[in-house]
Amino acid sequence: MREVVSPAGKRVKVRSAGGGAVSDLLMLGSNNYLGLANEPAVVSGAIDALRTFGAGCGGPPLLNGMTTLHRTLERRLAEHKQCEDAMIFSSGYAANVGWITGLLAPGDVLVFDEQSHASVVDGIKQGRVRSRAYLHNDAEAAERALVKARESQENATLVLCTEGVFSMDGDVAPLGELAKRCRSHDALLVIDDAHGTGVLGPSGQGTPAHFGLAGEVDVVMGTFSKVFATTGGFIAGRADLIEYLRYFARSYMFSAAVPPPVLGTVLAGLDYMESHPERVSQLHTNVRYLVDGLRAEGFDVASESAIVPLLLPEHVALQQVVMRLHDEGLFVNGVAYPAVPKGQERLRLSVMATFTRSDLDLAIAKLTKVARELAFLSKEAGR
Repeated sequence: MREVVSPAGKRVKVRSAGGGAVSDLLMLGSNNYLGLANEPAVVSGAIDALRTFGAGCGGPPLLNGMTTLHRTLERRLAEHKQCEDAMIFSSGYAANVGWITGLLAPGDVLVFDEQSHASVVDGIKQGRVRSRAYLHNDAEAAERALVKARESQENATLVLCTEGVFSMDGDVAPLGELAKRCRSHDALLVIDDAHGTGVLGPSGQGTPAHFGLAGEVDVVMGTFSKVFATTGGFIAGRADLIEYLRYFARSYMFSAAVPPPVLGTVLAGLDYMESHPERVSQLHTNVRYLVDGLRAEGFDVASESAIVPLLLPEHVALQQVVMRLHDEGLFVNGVAYPAVPKGQERLRLSVMATFTRSDLDLAIAKLTKVARELAFLSKEAGR
């Protein structure tokens, strides 16, 4: 495992696995999409919160762990998502497990996209929730699953869950079509917007805003580990639903409150993101430039988000590609089974708004060089 030995910026110093040499690399593997991790105002927000509230709370939110800083951030998150209220979890994983196990009672049914995050699958298992998966991003398949769920459980609460931006392919859910299906079949709509927050919408408000549905999704889940580049998660929704989950989401009840410095980081990040919409626009400009440049070199790539996947042919060794790119000055993540199905190994490129044109030109040149050397350039590999 490689070790990052510098702050999480667009360029990082990385020690090779096994305690090897330290290299200076262009970071194409971080969820720090807007570059907030090192933004001075965001760092100051963390420091100010640390000085005011200390390093931690020493207890869960329902006991002694709810500070004014927690409530301030919850209200800001609710406002950002155009919801009535929000609650903060120790991680995005805990947020998904929490709402699934807390919201769905015996007999209720969760309909979910087959490519949903592992935390959704684990929430279903832990809560022993009745569920039906539907074909990825297929609104008609989702509707068929809702119909079957209603036929089998006539009086049940139906919940449909999708990601806004899917973490492995970077594609965007057909949220408008899914919302119509939910209204037609009296189902709640939940969106995991971990990779959509800060990326989609005019000022990074996320996937619902991108589709003109802000405030119309029943539950919006998000994380602090992507665009805010720290740790933690949240859900936003109706005030009565949030209040209910404070007492029935066990991953919330029985976890320590998120430390104040993390909250200060996210609050400052929200301030920066909302006052600098050009940072979100620059992110999309960079994605288009990278995708267009790679296509011009023969790669078969596309993206609607900050995630650009490069699938590899079966004859190519994923780890060899990752290390050759490391040698060429790029930090790129390789994703293999079980994170993706066998035969769908890939490089997952993560784009940052802070990349310059020369950074992107370097990435295109080095990716092309290694692809030709190892014979996985799409046109040449027959993909």
